Amino acid sequence: MQTTHVIYPNVHIGHSVQIGDFVILGHPPRGAVPGELPLVIGDNCIIRSHTVIYAGSSLGHNVQTGHGVTIREHSTIGHDVSIGSRTAIEHYVTVGNNVRFHGHNLISEHTVIEDDCWVGPHTCITNVLHPRCPKAKECIKGATLKRGAKVGGNTTLAPDVTIGEMALVGAGSVVLEDVPPRMVVVGNPARVIKRIEELECPYGLMEHPYE
Repeated sequence: MQTTHVIYPNVHIGHSVQIGDFVILGHPPRGAVPGELPLVIGDNCIIRSHTVIYAGSSLGHNVQTGHGVTIREHSTIGHDVSIGSRTAIEHYVTVGNNVRFHGHNLISEHTVIEDDCWVGPHTCITNVLHPRCPKAKECIKGATLKRGAKVGGNTTLAPDVTIGEMALVGAGSVVLEDVPPRMVVVGNPARVIKRIEELECPYGLMEHPYE
């Protein structure tokens, strides 16, 4: 079966990379010509069908994308990252190592996600405090997820909030303020309900799952 994909100039692909059908690598962003900006893809990556990765970005080793993923320009993806199907990572996003995006996520530009984070399905990370303001672009800033933070599915994070280290955001929450480290928040707007040390495994598989 013939494989159909588009690879623009100045795309650097590591060893043992799998590229699916209808993938576009090195798509030039607005204002750039093909090949002007490099795209770097590390070793052992799996780029599944209909993924589009723009020039000016970089992927570490062992990154895999689901079907229909978009990664915009000037974004940096670390090693051992899994990006679920239909996830859109906008430009100027920084993702650390060992991060999991479950799928159907919108990660807006200028978001920072540190190592070992987990982002549940249909999570929306926003970045504009005052839409349609004449100076809106001067204060665009996405959320920051500190190391080990976890965000449940169908959650919305407001612009410029910080999810603290090892914190947990419950599914369906709307986070409008910073979440302290190692806290559990739920609701709309999200409120602290306990520390993660107070969580128990409902199936009795682990006595202290977050220690």
